[in-house]
Amino acid sequence: MIFRILEDQYAEKSKLSKAADRRFMELALTLGRRGQGRTWPNPAVGAVVVRDGVIVGRGWTQPGGRPHAEPVALGHAGAAARGATLYVTLEPCSHVGKSPPCADAIIAAGIARVVSAIEDPNPEVAGQGHARLRAAGITVDIGLGAAEAAHDHAGHFRRIRDGRPHIILKLAVSSDDKIGAAGRKPIAITGAAARSRVHLLRAQCDAVLVGIGTVQADDPLLTCRLPGMEARSPVRVVLDRALRISGTSRLVHSARETPLWVMTSEVSEASGAMKLGASGAQVIRVATPSAPPELDLGAVLHALAEKGITRLLVEGGARVASSFVAEGLADEVWLLRGPEPIGTDGIAALDALPLTAITQSPDYRVRASESLHQDTLTIYERA
Repeated sequence: MIFRILEDQYAEKSKLSKAADRRFMELALTLGRRGQGRTWPNPAVGAVVVRDGVIVGRGWTQPGGRPHAEPVALGHAGAAARGATLYVTLEPCSHVGKSPPCADAIIAAGIARVVSAIEDPNPEVAGQGHARLRAAGITVDIGLGAAEAAHDHAGHFRRIRDGRPHIILKLAVSSDDKIGAAGRKPIAITGAAARSRVHLLRAQCDAVLVGIGTVQADDPLLTCRLPGMEARSPVRVVLDRALRISGTSRLVHSARETPLWVMTSEVSEASGAMKLGASGAQVIRVATPSAPPELDLGAVLHALAEKGITRLLVEGGARVASSFVAEGLADEVWLLRGPEPIGTDGIAALDALPLTAITQSPDYRVRASESLHQDTLTIYERA
């Protein structure tokens, strides 16, 4: 609701060129999404420089988080930036980090007006970027595209405000709400189009997480295997309290090519950790309650946020998915549904929880849905 209010406030301030502003902000949002999964720990921002109705510069946050979107766009614009309007999906930074403040670059370029989608909650910015621009005589309009920007930057916001990543839970279920056959026998639930969609989602996330049960049963690789996008594979994260992951697994074998982080208990055996480390995996120990057999999800997520992860894709299995839903940690749920049933002896999608804990819960609403040939995708988000 707060983001819609911001957009209403923007509309009152600028009624003359709303259609053009909306078009250029939509482009900035689209550009920003190009960086998703590649810019952590920084947000994936998009920026467009427009002079006399013509785009003269555009940019998005580059891999590794630098350079930021604004200096990239200003560099493309060159001298044409003087007197132009800059559209940006997040408040320009105002502090000195590993690069100079973007607000200073905007001022130096001679930008006359900045249209900013939303304020940055980072305490080192938090309105100071906008204030610095106004102090330099630049017109600043805030709120256009705020709702879209809030969704695109949800990982950054969540990490700053809650100390954890934004969590996307992916479930591929049969027509009778199962995620696997009895005995965990391999079975294809969805088709090629749905699988390609999942690989694209992996590329748009910083990390992908599964439990040790999934690793032992399926021996997954968890990379992005879309042609030309292999380098955009996320960090692979395994919940493995007792370090049961096999050194012969595909995850461990590929740890030097694609990062593998194994989350384990403080008291798991040191020898197992040393073997994994020698294979190129990184072992991360987190505090673990003595009673439950699983790791504490709060501690796991805090550790991932401390390492810079902002967008986390959770791919299973049933017990892991159920835990995220039960603890109110699934911010989005991507529910892929195939057309065929598995049967009553199949593995339930959420272990002991019914799938209606998502599909009929007042905590979730449908954000989008689409058909993927014979399959369907429904995206739920927290209301």
